[in-house]
Amino acid sequence: MTNAASDDWRVGVDIGGTFTDVVLWREGSENLVQVKLLTTPDDPSRAVLDGVGQALDRAGIDARQLTSVVHGTTLVANALIERKGVATGLITTTGFRDVLEIGREWRYDLFNLDIEMPPPLVPRRLCLEIDERIDANGAIDTALNLDQLPALVETFRAQNVRSIGVCLLHAYLNPAHEQAVGAALAKAMPDVTISLSSDVCPEMGEYERTSTTVANAYVHPLFRDYVERLAAALDELGYTRELLLVLSDGRGIAADVAVKYPIRLVQSGPAAGAEAARLFGELANQNDILCFDMGGTTAKACLIHDGEPERTVNFEVARETRFAEGSGLPLLIPAIDMIEIGAGGGSIAQVDQRGLLQVGPHSAGADPGPACYGRGNEHPTVTDCDLLLGYLDENAFLGGKMVLDRAAATKAVQTHLADPLGITAIEAAWGVHETVTANMAQAATIHAIERGLDATRFAMLPIGGAGPVHACSMAQKMGITRMVCPAGAGVASAIGMLAAAVSFEIGRAAPSPIASLDFTKAAGLLRDMAGEAAALVSSAGASDEEVTETFSAMMRYLGQGYEIEVPVTLEMIEAKDRDALLENFATSYRNRYGRSEAMPAEILSWRLAVTGQRSTLGETLGRRTDDQTGVPVAKGTRSVWFGDEFIDTPVYSRAGIAMGAEINGPAIIEEVESTLVLPGGFHLHVDRSMNLILDATS
Repeated sequence: MTNAASDDWRVGVDIGGTFTDVVLWREGSENLVQVKLLTTPDDPSRAVLDGVGQALDRAGIDARQLTSVVHGTTLVANALIERKGVATGLITTTGFRDVLEIGREWRYDLFNLDIEMPPPLVPRRLCLEIDERIDANGAIDTALNLDQLPALVETFRAQNVRSIGVCLLHAYLNPAHEQAVGAALAKAMPDVTISLSSDVCPEMGEYERTSTTVANAYVHPLFRDYVERLAAALDELGYTRELLLVLSDGRGIAADVAVKYPIRLVQSGPAAGAEAARLFGELANQNDILCFDMGGTTAKACLIHDGEPERTVNFEVARETRFAEGSGLPLLIPAIDMIEIGAGGGSIAQVDQRGLLQVGPHSAGADPGPACYGRGNEHPTVTDCDLLLGYLDENAFLGGKMVLDRAAATKAVQTHLADPLGITAIEAAWGVHETVTANMAQAATIHAIERGLDATRFAMLPIGGAGPVHACSMAQKMGITRMVCPAGAGVASAIGMLAAAVSFEIGRAAPSPIASLDFTKAAGLLRDMAGEAAALVSSAGASDEEVTETFSAMMRYLGQGYEIEVPVTLEMIEAKDRDALLENFATSYRNRYGRSEAMPAEILSWRLAVTGQRSTLGETLGRRTDDQTGVPVAKGTRSVWFGDEFIDTPVYSRAGIAMGAEINGPAIIEEVESTLVLPGGFHLHVDRSMNLILDATS
């Protein structure tokens, strides 16, 4: 190890359900040090520290030379899905204790009498009321009665509550009562964490705001303790800078800010993957990208339109029925608009009661993992089937660091799939592969249609360890003819973390028809938001001169149930330019739906994203040079199943394919973290950024 002065080394870390990915990069360098290792579910920080240590050793540096560690984690999502948060209480306005039970009062499946809704994170006995009321204009209708608080505190203590959410009526317009309750609680219960809806989620929608607030409270102590342990462990390694975390909208922020709003990290890893897809799409001159992220546990899709990921402020987690919108816990948080579209490599395949193949939702995870990992799992997974079909090499997995057990995979598929169905193990494995890719293709297509976009006009960019294995088959089913396969696809989320800018988004609900909008009040609100947001990013190291502000408004026509995001400027609002505001809305509406209406419009909320200087990772990767030349040479061949027979297929090492090289399918291209399966009918060439560009030729 060298103790030389820092050269601006940065680390991105992504903890997935099966693997933990670590990428080390030095500012200005075209090379990335990549490490992929199994996640340690009992304590995720163990895999993080092991991976960071391996990356530092390979680079020959120590932790003191790191200028940033950027981290994403599934801890928040897993705690919600597995119901492993802390005992949580809720304080709400008198008459509203049942808001979590009542929900939206609509069914996500009208014709299924047996639908299940997610049980509230807070049981009714811990949903307590306090006398107060703020009206719909933000005025105090009923004064806050703090004399009732001691009785509520005693109830919480008796139930060993460790975290409390406070969500009072219309607090997004006037937070005074919530702030008073929060201050009194902090004094009475100093060891309990407190989440105020006016701080966590100052948005309209009583049920959604309450759901978001209690979800934040539910995971707050767990996340705080995890971050503190990780920060302390990094400090022991010698890392002395701020720990940064990636939010669900792909933005990075300092750990102390993230700890206040852990619910905003519920989708941090996949969001970083979308940021990586944006970066690689830009390098390949592809502005419209369908990001297909298939890891060990799930597969997700995200549309990147005109160079930017689709975003949303309405999100859902922990669904009772997979893929059924409305069956989960609603969250009002800024997030990249992505959808879970299928299973991951570790998803378990089985024959259901109807005698049909079913893949997922249960996963073998990292421990014990797929049967071929040799850790005791006897049930077949997608990875086991990919091994039998020849897509994976048992001796080349993770660059040969992990040998797969083909016999165990064969036994699992034969016993649990082939024998019950009366077919061969290969036919069963192919059936699983086709089921997975068909389900994903259908879900991704519907996701695009629901957003008014044609998926066939997008290039697919597969990431995740299993993404490149299944991408061509999925693209064929979707009618997509071009694919961009970046180097390091298997650790793309960690790469995306290095590309993410320090940034934060805040929103403020302020419903008003445009015809009666108080521009002076709105301008004051935007200036207050700017001051608050700038302070949040400055703590992560962004200087004032680097920070840019992007304002927007959530708008809709009067009477509509859904709104769209419309770009605005502070100058427009200060100038009281009503016409410009309406024109921006009409333009945004036409871009989304192909038309606009001659109807009155309204604003529901204002939003602001403040962003520090963007990483230069894209610029440096775009300057990659390659001293290799010539026609790529296969390192060998293996028998690979392509639909109806095994074909003796050339296998190439990704590292041995030069810029400008061309390959016609069928072929297998292996790199340490993932494998690309190239069927016949596809042509591959390598662009100047070392992306593999695949075009369908038939």
